[in-house]
Amino acid sequence: RMKHWKYKNLTFLLLSLVLVYFVLRNETLHSYLLHLGSFGYIGAFLAGILFVSTFTVATGAIILPVLAETLSPIEIGLIAGLGAVVGDFVIFRLVKDNLAREIKQIYNLFDRNHHFKKVLHTKYFSWTLPVVGAIIIASPLPDEVGVSLMGISKLKTYQFLLISFILNAIGIFLVVSASLVIKP
Repeated sequence: RMKHWKYKNLTFLLLSLVLVYFVLRNETLHSYLLHLGSFGYIGAFLAGILFVSTFTVATGAIILPVLAETLSPIEIGLIAGLGAVVGDFVIFRLVKDNLAREIKQIYNLFDRNHHFKKVLHTKYFSWTLPVVGAIIIASPLPDEVGVSLMGISKLKTYQFLLISFILNAIGIFLVVSASLVIKP
């Protein structure tokens, strides 16, 4: 039955967002996530995965300074950067493979002349999507929008993985370093 549902990826996305909302409201699970900082490198990797999503960025941002008490900011940046790449790659594949196709079908219903698409494919915007996406990924903001912009551009998977790792590692390193400076 779901096989024939036209917008199953959008439906799964919305259901997963609702599920994440209710799971993170569970105090037991939330306190467990906050204790990931005591797991060293594994905690850093998992904190990196959590750091990329809108719903889990706060938890990831709390775990990273805890890790800075026992690990160096460079180690945290590299290992959490790898975790962030895993989280970003899941979003990237979803957007690039399935979700973009479903959104395109809905878009075609509303804009039959493809005005927005024509603007995006001008020479001024063709390079802007990956650049804006990269800026968002490097910032402490959640990565979904940046990854989506990179996913709808013509970026190859290996290019995305390399860019995502470098930007996330630098961004996480800067967040951890700032937390060490600000810490009383």
